[in-house]
Amino acid sequence: MQAPWGIVDAERSWYVSAEEPEEAEAEELSPLLSNELYRQESPGVSFGFSVFNLMNAIMGSGILGLAYVMAHTGILGFSFLLLIVALLASYSVHLLLSMCIQTAVTSYEDLGLFAFGLPGKVMVAGTILIQNIGAMSSYLLIIKTELPATISEFLSGDHTGSWYLDGQTLLIIICVGIVFPLALLPKIGFLGYTSSLSFFFMVFFALVISNATDDCKPKLFHFSKESVYAIPTMAFSFLCHTSILPIYCELQSPSKKRMQNATHTAIALSFLIYFISALFGYLTFYDKVASELLQGYSIYLPRDVVILTVKLCILFAVLLTVPLIHFPARKALMMMFFSNFPFSWIRHSLITLALNIIIVLLALYVPDIRNIFGVVGSSTSACLIFVFPGLFYLKLSREDFLSWKKLGAFVLLIFGILVGNFSLALIIFNWINK
Repeated sequence: MQAPWGIVDAERSWYVSAEEPEEAEAEELSPLLSNELYRQESPGVSFGFSVFNLMNAIMGSGILGLAYVMAHTGILGFSFLLLIVALLASYSVHLLLSMCIQTAVTSYEDLGLFAFGLPGKVMVAGTILIQNIGAMSSYLLIIKTELPATISEFLSGDHTGSWYLDGQTLLIIICVGIVFPLALLPKIGFLGYTSSLSFFFMVFFALVISNATDDCKPKLFHFSKESVYAIPTMAFSFLCHTSILPIYCELQSPSKKRMQNATHTAIALSFLIYFISALFGYLTFYDKVASELLQGYSIYLPRDVVILTVKLCILFAVLLTVPLIHFPARKALMMMFFSNFPFSWIRHSLITLALNIIIVLLALYVPDIRNIFGVVGSSTSACLIFVFPGLFYLKLSREDFLSWKKLGAFVLLIFGILVGNFSLALIIFNWINK
């Protein structure tokens, strides 16, 4: 049976070799794929749409939880932590692309296979699956709780009991009519049109809430038991690593340097938007910031036309993120169980349907989005951003351990393990003592 694409050439060498400067420069400009058969049917997605797709993968429900984090870390504390997470996320992408250059592998799961065999592949695929199910569930949870409230603010009179004000009914209708059809698309390049709209909605959200400030006494540094959600929420908010390699596969003129530039651009713009929205969300509500920012606007600024417009835009942006995140989740399942099978629309549709059912059920019964940010961010997000890239690079690279890249990979690994486990332990401790 034919081996999965990208594996054939990679089997010639199992380890990332130390590079001379000339080789490193050639690596920056070389294509990741040595097997170009996959790309013959499509000219590829432009650099701009790839950046938009990455930003849409990065920015989702996390933007609504960062003001709460700032309220419990202070402005300077938040800024420092957000910058650290953004830089580490960018560096881990650099490690992923470096490994893909040398192994000719263009999937996160196959990097796990190279490093630790089949158990490594299953470990990565399972982590990706859980991460993206949690992410999509958080997006749908926001829609379920906020869309009925937003619609009701546009209406006058008593509409109690109406189907269009029932969150569960609206959630099911949206998933059947919008999420499922978009998630069925076999290539995520098509979602560039929707993800670009999402990006502008995020910018609109950040700018409009900046006009809603009130007199308050902001703190530069602040720590409480809720500060434990800071790094997990930020890790959750910056995760795009499961989409990096699939998006690369559809990039026009693909090379490591071009993909790295797209990643730097996406992370930098996301950092700016995250900081602006968190800052002015915090300055608007101060210590009354809710764990999900839109709740504060529903309570303190009801029926404000501008705020209602922003809420609709952010809800639409979150909604458009769900189909994009479907791609790596479905791909993880495919690689675990059907990697050697040809494409089948029946299998593709059934897996997409099953994922939709799971995330809808979770969205219907999860009570607090803060817990999703905390648990998923400190476990699967920490693994995909920090632990796996560092661990795989240490395993596959033959560079000297004291080389800058390998030391960086070691720091990334230790940071992910310590911060992830510590945060998760404190979150569970907080639950027990409530």
